[in-house]
Amino acid sequence: MKNLTRRRFGKTLAGTAAGAFASASLPRIALAQMATPELLRFPSNFIWGCSTASYQIEGAVNEDGRKPSVWDAFSHTPGKTFQGDTGDVADDSYHRYREDVQLLKNLGVRGYRFSIAWSRIFPDGTGQPNQKGLTYYQRVLDELLKNNIAPYVTLFHWDLPQALSGGWQSRDTSKAFADYAGYVSKQLSDRVGHFFTINEFTCFTDEGYKTGKFAPGLKLPDAEVNQIRHNAVLAHGMAVQAIRANARPGTQIGLAENAKVYVPVIETHEQITAARAATREENAPFLTAVMEGKYTDGYLQRQGANAPKVEPGDMKIIGSPLDFVGLNVYAPEYARADASPAGYVVEKRPSSFPRMASDWLYIGPEVIYWAVRNVSEVWKPRALYITENGCSSDDVITAEGRIEDTDRVMYLRNHLTQLHRAASEGYPIKGYFLWSLLDNFEWADGYSKRFGLHYVDYKTQVRTPKLSAEWYRDVISRNAVE
Repeated sequence: MKNLTRRRFGKTLAGTAAGAFASASLPRIALAQMATPELLRFPSNFIWGCSTASYQIEGAVNEDGRKPSVWDAFSHTPGKTFQGDTGDVADDSYHRYREDVQLLKNLGVRGYRFSIAWSRIFPDGTGQPNQKGLTYYQRVLDELLKNNIAPYVTLFHWDLPQALSGGWQSRDTSKAFADYAGYVSKQLSDRVGHFFTINEFTCFTDEGYKTGKFAPGLKLPDAEVNQIRHNAVLAHGMAVQAIRANARPGTQIGLAENAKVYVPVIETHEQITAARAATREENAPFLTAVMEGKYTDGYLQRQGANAPKVEPGDMKIIGSPLDFVGLNVYAPEYARADASPAGYVVEKRPSSFPRMASDWLYIGPEVIYWAVRNVSEVWKPRALYITENGCSSDDVITAEGRIEDTDRVMYLRNHLTQLHRAASEGYPIKGYFLWSLLDNFEWADGYSKRFGLHYVDYKTQVRTPKLSAEWYRDVISRNAVE
């Protein structure tokens, strides 16, 4: 071969190769197809949406009869949140909900998952309902419906009324939650077709009563924590039954759980079997108990004398049938087949494992595929929704007023590609709710972490769409991802 310089080689390509290519027999339509990425289309009835939570966006903590939740008390306790941040104002969505509904409409979403603040409806947790609180949510629902956005309502997203004596340590709280759920569903099921009972058990049980990271900030012995876990899943089951008894016929009931998702270290039959086994056993106190109406033998053996005290009939209530399961999916765990009785071990992540701005948010987009597949194959739910998926990013406004969150677009594109894989394989995935519509109060991280499609200036409350909002709007409009 001739020793061509880079310059001569370039000229040769331009003068010879390009000409030969142009004169080849490939038709023009083939060239156009080669240049167009394949669209990964979702089912025609797929629900695209966004998620938020009451204490994270509403503000107005002392208005219209609302009384404090445990998160009001926790965030006002020095040292509990980043720089002492609180949800007192948050995104002021209590007053700006019409503006926020327009943000949803501009995205083209068909669904909006948001939570109701228990202490707006029952300021003391029990007793007489607060009509002003109910009226507020009726206005929000009417605004959504007017804009052809279906509401998906979460009844408990961690903001337990402070007035409830004993909190989740008390079995009475489970009954109080069921009463609240029954009342709200009776009042709102003329507007709401889907209710989620509880959001993410481990975050308000283990993080609230074991590690102390979240409200109410306690660090209790394992036996007490296990009983709190039991009270939480019992509350869910009682609420399912209360909604069935009070809501309009046809109302759909489920939960939103951040189940631990186990990805097989490699996709072989042996490793996939191990990931399924890990999914069932590692979620034993929460999703497994709900889906099976029992605690696994392994869980009870591991807890020994610290196992929860179960009253007659509890497990049947906890296992009340659901219409759907919601999965909040962020970071993966990895399971490997093992000769132990469990059949698996959980692999530790290497220190080099990539993550987003939040230190817990590891990047592994296959997690969303395995979340759907594992849950489907272990428990065969009627329907599944991804009720949260998204990421934090170090968002910065440019001089031109733009937020170029290319890392969030990367994260979302890769996850939706994996979600398409699950849909194309026939698993019963019905919708996807991106976390989150807005930057907001991110619990113990305060306002230091931004998860929104819209940048919020917390001083002015101005909302600015990010690049990711533009990208998500395009996904929704095409019902497809490239």
